[in-house]
Order: sequence, then structure tokens, then C-alpha cells
Amino acid sequence: MSIRTQRDIATMTVAITGGARGIGRATAERLARQGAKVIIGDRDQDLVRQTAAEIGHGIVAAGLDVTSAESWNNFLVETAAAGPIDVLVNNAGIMPLGSVLKESEELSRSIVDVNLHGIIHGTKALAPGMAERGRGHIVNVASAVGRVALADGATYTASKFAAVGFSEATRSELAPLGIDVSVVLPTVVMTELASGVPAARGVKPVSADDVARVIEATLRRPKAELWVPRWSQGLTKLTQVMPRRFQEIVTHALKADSVLADADPAARAAYEARARS
Repeated sequence: MSIRTQRDIATMTVAITGGARGIGRATAERLARQGAKVIIGDRDQDLVRQTAAEIGHGIVAAGLDVTSAESWNNFLVETAAAGPIDVLVNNAGIMPLGSVLKESEELSRSIVDVNLHGIIHGTKALAPGMAERGRGHIVNVASAVGRVALADGATYTASKFAAVGFSEATRSELAPLGIDVSVVLPTVVMTELASGVPAARGVKPVSADDVARVIEATLRRPKAELWVPRWSQGLTKLTQVMPRRFQEIVTHALKADSVLADADPAARAAYEARARS
């Protein structure tokens, strides 16, 4: 499939994980308005169905635990009437914060299961059908933290680094089968997941719809890696080729090294409770 030919979103059937809220919901809303047939999945079955009803446009909703291959199979069976899925947006993710020394084994496993194994299970569930049809697109929503490691989010950082690596490897593996793979790396997004997390100096938080707009753009013209905001990619790439000491100076000057550590516990209380449940 040529990346130079603009694609018509109105012809696509798109499945979005973590579709009940945040980036997932914003993406569902945006793509549905463009005429796509949208399927959203989420662990919160009641909320995902409520979201679908609120958005309208014939959106299909079903419960989905991305950490379970069996749940993926059930999700595909439940939504089979929507037809073959052309696009998978692996968006589901969790971001509990805190010192790795105080992080329970159960929580560490949960972060990796959702943020990494969720993408792996989704790819294994949908890529075979795409390969049979000779076309498809997988969009993995990672994070800028997938390129820039931050304290007080060590396991989260590791899971997002892994998501970026998995995206790069599968891009090479699946391209001969007609399947594009893109990875999206947002900075701080104004959603519940980032509640109480300050932005780095000079970096304004982006909205869920800002990320959804980038996802829409890559569905029209597939690209390998997309940052939100776009300019942050250049700064990161430039900094990373500099000596370690220079990187540390820049990171400290931008206050990026303490972004997660400085998160407001009170503002994050509700989210942290849900993410750890």
C-alpha cells in the first residue's frame, strides 16, 4: 500500500481499545464524524456502551480486557457483524505513578500487561485477518516517555519503550503483508490519566482531540512515528544525540526530569485508585 496516496476514512472499519474515555473516545468521535465504521472496546463495559450511545453514528461497543487473548477473541465475535476490521488503534493504557521501590509486584505486572501485552494481543488478534486481505493499519498509542525515561514512572516508562520497540519490529515484519504500523507519542495529554501531572517548561499540554487529529492524519497518510505536539520530536531527537551530561542539563532546564515526581497526589487520587484496581 502506497503511503503517498491519501486514504478515505469513510471506507474504513476501525477498532479502538480504551475507547470509553480520553484519547480513545476522542478518536472514536473524530473518525465517526469522518464516516468511518467505529468499534470501541474497554474494560469498563457499562461506560464503553454509554460512550457509544452518546457519540452515536452507529458506533459498536463491547467489553474488552486487552491483557487477555480470550477477551480479544470474545470481542471479535461480539462485534463480528461490523465486518472485517481495517484499522486497529491500540490505545488502552494505564499510568500509576510512584517510586519503583514502593511499587508492588502486582502493579508492575498490571502496567506491563496493559501497556505492552495489550498491544501484542491486539496485533495477534487482528493482523492475521489484515494479512489475508492484503491491507491493514495498526496504530499504537505510546508516549513521549517511550523515548525519554522519567523517574517515578519507571515501569510505565519501560512499558512504553517496549511499545515503541514492538511497533518498530512489527512495522518491518508486517509491511510485506500490506500492513502499516504507526506509533504515536504524545507528551502530557489533558485526560484523567495525566491528572495532576505538570508539563515540562515551555511544553503546553495537548488535548485528547489533538492526539485524535494526529491519528486521523496517519490513517489518511501512514507514517511510522508521530509526536504530539509535532515539534517535540525534533527537540528530543536533537537532545538524544548529544553527550549524556548535555542531555541532563537540557532535561533539568526544562524541568522534564521531575514531571512525574512533581505530580499532584490529590489531583491524581481518583485515577490512581481506578488504575490500581
